[in-house]
Amino acid sequence: MQDTYRHKGLRKQLIETLRQKNISDERVLHAMEKIPRHFFLDSSFLEFAYQDKPFPIGSGQTISQPYTVAFQTELLRVSKGLKVLEIGTGSAYQACVLAEMGAKVFSIERQRKLYLKTKTFVEQSMPYKLNLYLADGNEGLPGYAPFDRILITAAAPEIPEALIDQLKVGGIMVIPLGFGDTQSMLRLIKTADGKLEREAHGAFRFVPLLDKIGND
Repeated sequence: MQDTYRHKGLRKQLIETLRQKNISDERVLHAMEKIPRHFFLDSSFLEFAYQDKPFPIGSGQTISQPYTVAFQTELLRVSKGLKVLEIGTGSAYQACVLAEMGAKVFSIERQRKLYLKTKTFVEQSMPYKLNLYLADGNEGLPGYAPFDRILITAAAPEIPEALIDQLKVGGIMVIPLGFGDTQSMLRLIKTADGKLEREAHGAFRFVPLLDKIGND
């Protein structure tokens, strides 16, 4: 797959759109301008890859709208060397944005078919070392904890206790929380007594966070 001057030009336009929507972290914008989003989509969507819209990627999952990726990443306050756990690998676009920003990324996908497809794609087409796992995201990765940051990229009906336990004191979790058609985007900061400070950052719409491993 090629990354042409046209694709780069479309990415620049997308970044300007994100700026107009008040994404201000230049490190996030730089990472998203560098990564060819069209690589992560089915060829039938290539012409639409740089629209600010989500698209299906199979197994009932989507690649998130670029604004949502930028917004969640900005809330996460990522810096180089931080250990980040992502719940919901999907296409691995979000994971690559985090890696481009210098994070050490651990990412969980529960859909076997999508996991295998994404793992092959990342190994063959991306320059990043991502640690990808087929597992139940609600359980996290206790063997690799604690994490500086945890990012949930699917709608969670509640905050998984296992993930709270795996977050460092002073660490940040970003999670779209709630039932129904929309979720509240929360930034949670773990305090010294193990409790969570909550900040609400608007309403978003995500596919649901599911437990157990699926084969779709």
